[in-house]
Amino acid sequence: MRRSRLLPAGMLAVAVATAVLVSGCGSGDDWSRPHAKPTAAGTLGPGFLDAAAPPAPESTITPRPGSWDEGRPPEGYRVVLLTAGDDPQTKTLVNAVTKWAEEEHVSLKTVTATRPDQFIARIGQAIELGPDLVISAGNDLVDPLALVTANHLDQQFLVVGAELAEPTANVTAADWTGASFRGEGLGMSSTYDAATFTPERAGRAVRAGVAAVLNGLTGFVIWLD
Repeated sequence: MRRSRLLPAGMLAVAVATAVLVSGCGSGDDWSRPHAKPTAAGTLGPGFLDAAAPPAPESTITPRPGSWDEGRPPEGYRVVLLTAGDDPQTKTLVNAVTKWAEEEHVSLKTVTATRPDQFIARIGQAIELGPDLVISAGNDLVDPLALVTANHLDQQFLVVGAELAEPTANVTAADWTGASFRGEGLGMSSTYDAATFTPERAGRAVRAGVAAVLNGLTGFVIWLD
């Protein structure tokens, strides 16, 4: 397995200072204090998962619409939004994460990669910040995440609007018909449709994905209608 090419500690601190934009910290938390492991503020509703037939690792589950509504994050939940790309689809996903964070009083920081040679380093920076969750937005990050995430099993990741071909247990995806990118080797399937990246669908993907992570349902693809 290839190892992630992370920056040395000194260089990493400088890079974090210059590359991370604080989008909003609803709790006023600067992340310097100890932080208890977060749990969902509510419980998942009926139909999110069939408890009698638990899914196999890396499988796809299709929760009933709205069954994730009460699985909200606690106030001050620490999230890094990791993003690359300025296409309309990525912008829609970024806006959805930002809006969700504001509504749920999530402590959000954003790490942006603007060039391919930054992708691995920016993922390392996101991890170094020590968030409860890293949310990835942008197809350009799928392949770099596949290289890095298996080496950081204690860090939870949520990929919205795309998925990793072979995710480890710490990588969850929230996807739908029309959002089918799984990496350059697999490319876009015939069902890929940029028009499906609507604010409403992206918002549902973020909420359903986070609810799954908070309830320990990780390593799956959360499929939305």
